[in-house]
Amino acid sequence: MQKKEFPSIRFYDQDFVDIYNQTWAWVEDYYSDEVDINGTPTRIFTPPEGDRISSLDSNFSTFFLVYSNKIYPSLPQLDFFYSRQEENGAIRHQYSLVEDAPIFTDENPESVGLPLFSWAEYNLFHKLGNKKRIKEIMPVLENYFSWLESNFRDENGLYVVPLSATGMDNSPRSEAKYLLDFNMVMAINALYMSELGDILNDKEIAFKYKRHYFSLKTKINQKMWNEEAGFYFDLDANEEQLKVKTIGGFWSLLAELPNDAKFDLLLAHLKNPDTFGTPHPFPSLAADEPEFDETGKGYCGSVYPYLTFMVIKGLEKYQAYDLARDSSIRHMYYMLDTLHPDDNKRGNVFEAYRPMRDGAAQWEGNENFPRPMYLPFIGLSTVALMIENIIGLYISLPRKTVDWIVPTLEAMGIENLSLKRNLITILSNKSKRGWEIRLESEKLYYFTIDILGDKKKTLPIPSGKCSMLIDKL
Repeated sequence: MQKKEFPSIRFYDQDFVDIYNQTWAWVEDYYSDEVDINGTPTRIFTPPEGDRISSLDSNFSTFFLVYSNKIYPSLPQLDFFYSRQEENGAIRHQYSLVEDAPIFTDENPESVGLPLFSWAEYNLFHKLGNKKRIKEIMPVLENYFSWLESNFRDENGLYVVPLSATGMDNSPRSEAKYLLDFNMVMAINALYMSELGDILNDKEIAFKYKRHYFSLKTKINQKMWNEEAGFYFDLDANEEQLKVKTIGGFWSLLAELPNDAKFDLLLAHLKNPDTFGTPHPFPSLAADEPEFDETGKGYCGSVYPYLTFMVIKGLEKYQAYDLARDSSIRHMYYMLDTLHPDDNKRGNVFEAYRPMRDGAAQWEGNENFPRPMYLPFIGLSTVALMIENIIGLYISLPRKTVDWIVPTLEAMGIENLSLKRNLITILSNKSKRGWEIRLESEKLYYFTIDILGDKKKTLPIPSGKCSMLIDKL
């Protein structure tokens, strides 16, 4: 039997490789064997505090755990929540692992969170290729969608939830009633519910949620978009725009809400150092807002890896691969500078960073911020962004495709990545014959290579070893 190992990466900067490898070692310390799902012992990846689990952490963690070659299972992260669904369809945002019960607070009395399950499941389907799972979990996701509709949808078609439901607790948006990020994530939820319906070849499901999606897309673009500012804004109780630019506006990219003209205006903000194009991308609050704090102060400017990941995945939707990669690399360098400070002090990785310089974010009077070693967020950068955006590999098992977008010719790639029961290796290096791509696979798949946006070719890769010269493409 083949020994299970993590996929290894090659990259010209060894520090990037080291933090990737170190992440898998760190993750082991945060797996719990104590949680039962429907009476079955399993392993759940929990944050450092270990006494609670949130849907935000669990959904995002699947995006990098899926690259562990099944050493760290990603599905139990979601199954934990599904198994605790209530009769009315509710899935709560936070649960206590000590009492195995939902956590309700005065700020969030229904314990509602961002509905990210369908997006996470769609991603897992393309990495694991398990169609049977989609069929099994679809009733859970449909009941959850119905619960959100029944309890939080207003008469105007927009959703009303407390600010803490977005995760951005101290964001300067206290007057907002219709929060743009929750509404945009509901659009993402509907979009991917429709995609899951398509996977099942269920036209009724696909059409039902596509109709939800287009209805919400229209409302958000009509009410929340501001052409002069080139940005989306929250609405107050009178449906008037509250002109505070938060990173929540970029959920619109993942939801595919902007047309090309709107995208260009949003893209300008991501490049503008006076708003979101700060040295460490991307701050949770625009740098020209009065409440912006250079030390971070929670969601008043801190750079959160999970929100940077969200923006970068949104950029992919609009084929802005260069900015996605450049931002990923800059983000990683700032994380590395904080992990390895110059003054021989011991560094660490954190849930949030400063936007204008290296170092962990700060929040005067809040000693618990930022949480060190917050791996549900950290792994998104050190593993998922590393593989998908810095190296540039995009994988779909159901399609039997691996796309490699190579923005620069460097020695890099991945070895022994498990695609179901197939291990693949894809490496680029310079030989005497010129730049060469070496490939190894146990089964046939289709490989698309896009080099510098100049050469693009799709080839069937047979089982065994082969190589191709870039100059010959």
